[in-house]
Amino acid sequence: MGIRTGQEYLDKLNSMTPHVVYNGEIITKNIADHPAFSGVARTYARLFDMQHDPQYQDQLTYITEKGDRAHTSFMVPKTREDLERRRAGMSLWAQDSNGFLGRSGDYMNSSLTALSTAKDFFAKADPKFGERIEKYYEWCRDNDILATHTLIPPQVNRAVKGTEQGGGQLAARVIEEREDGIIVSGARMLATIAPIADEMLVFPSTVLRGDPADAPYSYAFAVPNDAPGLRYISRVSYDQTGNLFDEPLAARYEEMDCVVIFDNVFIPNDRVFLLGHPELCNAWYAETGAAALMTHQVVTRTIAKAEFFLGLASEIAESIGIEGFQHIEVDLAELIVDVEIIKALMTTSEAKAELNEAGMMVPYWPALNAARNWYPKISQRFPQIIRKFAASGLMALPNEADIHNPEIVGDIDMYLQSATQTGPERTRLFKLAHDA
Repeated sequence: MGIRTGQEYLDKLNSMTPHVVYNGEIITKNIADHPAFSGVARTYARLFDMQHDPQYQDQLTYITEKGDRAHTSFMVPKTREDLERRRAGMSLWAQDSNGFLGRSGDYMNSSLTALSTAKDFFAKADPKFGERIEKYYEWCRDNDILATHTLIPPQVNRAVKGTEQGGGQLAARVIEEREDGIIVSGARMLATIAPIADEMLVFPSTVLRGDPADAPYSYAFAVPNDAPGLRYISRVSYDQTGNLFDEPLAARYEEMDCVVIFDNVFIPNDRVFLLGHPELCNAWYAETGAAALMTHQVVTRTIAKAEFFLGLASEIAESIGIEGFQHIEVDLAELIVDVEIIKALMTTSEAKAELNEAGMMVPYWPALNAARNWYPKISQRFPQIIRKFAASGLMALPNEADIHNPEIVGDIDMYLQSATQTGPERTRLFKLAHDA
């Protein structure tokens, strides 16, 4: 099949029957058309369509051994040039979303790509696990599947380990092993984009201590987002209007996060990639190269986001004529330095990449690890700088409806203009700043 179109993705999404709780409502069909999810679903559809655009196709996709096109994030890197090619494709998606999509498909694609090569790792438990995940990777690649994942057990009592919370009944766990699969019950948190994904990957996350009580919590599997017994509790959207003028970021990029509840969910054997072996669960990301390829994507995205804030700050400064003030120049220089540092870490990760035992070119982990730990700290300054530059200009902004009202637009043109922009233009820019 190969790469999908945006419409094919939306049609598939609307054909599924997930159980999503949103603001007191239970949604079980046509999720892509629900107001809480329609904006971001169409943003994701645009990413699928970009793969078919002649302007982007060669950079976004590659030809598989079956002769189909697939996103470059599914390409197993064998050389440093392959890593650069993967990054080029991921950069296009990241730039299109200004780095605001944290779970675009290339994120989990990168994980599956690395895992598909790690046969020796899986053989420590049973070779069948490596065979299963390789077939699953190929299925996701060949059908252009959008997968997400769920990270951690419920946050109940961090003073005790997950196996002891709620008498061991809270965290998702294997409650039965059958000849044809496993039964899972319990919950996990932070399943970003789960309601609009095709699949959810449930991989090891928190460190297991390795005692017998950890056995039911030692697993890795995949599940369709509408599997029987699977329920999502979604937070309320920050997108309150769906208006691209008034909420230009939230209306496009509000991905939504969910608590996932497994109510006796059956997982067939071909979707179970590890069972038991807490020591292998703890080594899942490091020994397979999955952490490195996933973080390669993360840093690619954060470069785009840092560049967005630098561009936004520069536009605001020029708009209201403050770009020549010394304290403004200091802040702009800070943003420039941040962008260049994270780019340098990315360059280092590729320049010092090495082949692992599976023959996959793995980007240099210390550089990526530094970037992923450094960026969340320095990025807190980005909105602070925007608020400093825009100041009171962020308050009492008119809405798009006001601008289209002929009785009001004259006042907006007169009193909300800037040094370089008309009133409506300045309002659009500051709406973007407010949403950032």
